[in-house]
Amino acid sequence: MKIALLSEKYTPDIGGLAISTERLAHLLTSAGHQIRLFVPTSNLPASETHTLNSNGVKVTRFGAHKRVDNTLVDWFELIVAEHEKESFDLIQAYFLPQAGFVATYAGKYLNIPSVVSIRGNDIERATFDPSKFSHVMYALQNANAVTTNASVLIKKAKAFFDREIILIPNGIDTNHFKPMKRNDLLASHVILSEAKDLGDNRRDSSVGAKHLPQSDTLSVIGFVGELRGKKGLQTLLLAYAQVNKKQPVTLLIVGEVRQGEDKKFFDEFQTTNPDSRIIVTGHIPHKDLPAYYSLIDAFVHPSLRDGMPNAVLEAMACGKTVIATPVGGVVDVIEDGKNGYFVNVNDVDGLSNKMLEVLNSNQETIQKSARETIINQFTLEKELNANLSVYKKLGVNL
Repeated sequence: MKIALLSEKYTPDIGGLAISTERLAHLLTSAGHQIRLFVPTSNLPASETHTLNSNGVKVTRFGAHKRVDNTLVDWFELIVAEHEKESFDLIQAYFLPQAGFVATYAGKYLNIPSVVSIRGNDIERATFDPSKFSHVMYALQNANAVTTNASVLIKKAKAFFDREIILIPNGIDTNHFKPMKRNDLLASHVILSEAKDLGDNRRDSSVGAKHLPQSDTLSVIGFVGELRGKKGLQTLLLAYAQVNKKQPVTLLIVGEVRQGEDKKFFDEFQTTNPDSRIIVTGHIPHKDLPAYYSLIDAFVHPSLRDGMPNAVLEAMACGKTVIATPVGGVVDVIEDGKNGYFVNVNDVDGLSNKMLEVLNSNQETIQKSARETIINQFTLEKELNANLSVYKKLGVNL
């Protein structure tokens, strides 16, 4: 089976969409299917294409235009041209507004099945953008199959157009993301790097080093991903400040803080909270994340809205206690008090109290249950088989 896979992000792009697209591409490739990935990029001149093989996946990136409509035209024409060369059996898109629209239109034009997957922001935010709404509706109404990774997104999508939407949760490689002993060598490297950076900024390197977790005596609150407003940046920082006043803790941000207003707020927070102990690692390759999870004592994901966040699943697979907000697909994963904890959206006091509770209590039962949840319900095999089942229903010869 040959699949044209369309996404607006793909590794090394940052974010859950890129990670999920790569995961599906590799799952299908490992099952013996041929995948052609098509993704726009601002790193190439408009309309220019570049194709390379990435772990068995043939990835074609093409330069995006300043005008979205011109980018969509290029995307459509590229799919049509490549179909003439190698004849795709199926077109699948991750994300509704642009990728989903192009995939659905190309599928109808070429008379081949199209599958569109709702990932989160596409139904929760893009539908309120007049420039994207028509694309969303076209994909919902005309794709041969629509899937999503969270049950709440099914309800939201059906409010726009009532049709069958298939739930396919994200899967996690539990052999890669698993409990492991704290990586002290990595911890020392992160500490020294951060201390060096701080030497040129708000404190000298020796003081910075003292304020960072050089032993098991200092607890670590962790967040993984791009920290921004949607992910609860303000709530996380303000709650962390409350915790840090009661007991010294480090906030480890494995990833980056989004530039713009989010970075401005973050910098102002550090200036007004000189005793804060915050480490921002910068982008970390996905394959290296388990070692960073090993440093975390309490994993926090206080999103305002979400799809099915990979980081929550990964942290649970690594046997970490997760504190999250009951939004998006998180409610399909966490049972409050059994395999993790919920706090209300934008609840600074609730989050700080829960972090203190987790850091100062035995979490062995919660952590064991968290990993068992992922092993039993959110595996790569289940994700692959669910997608293959959709293709089979569409009459594609597997």
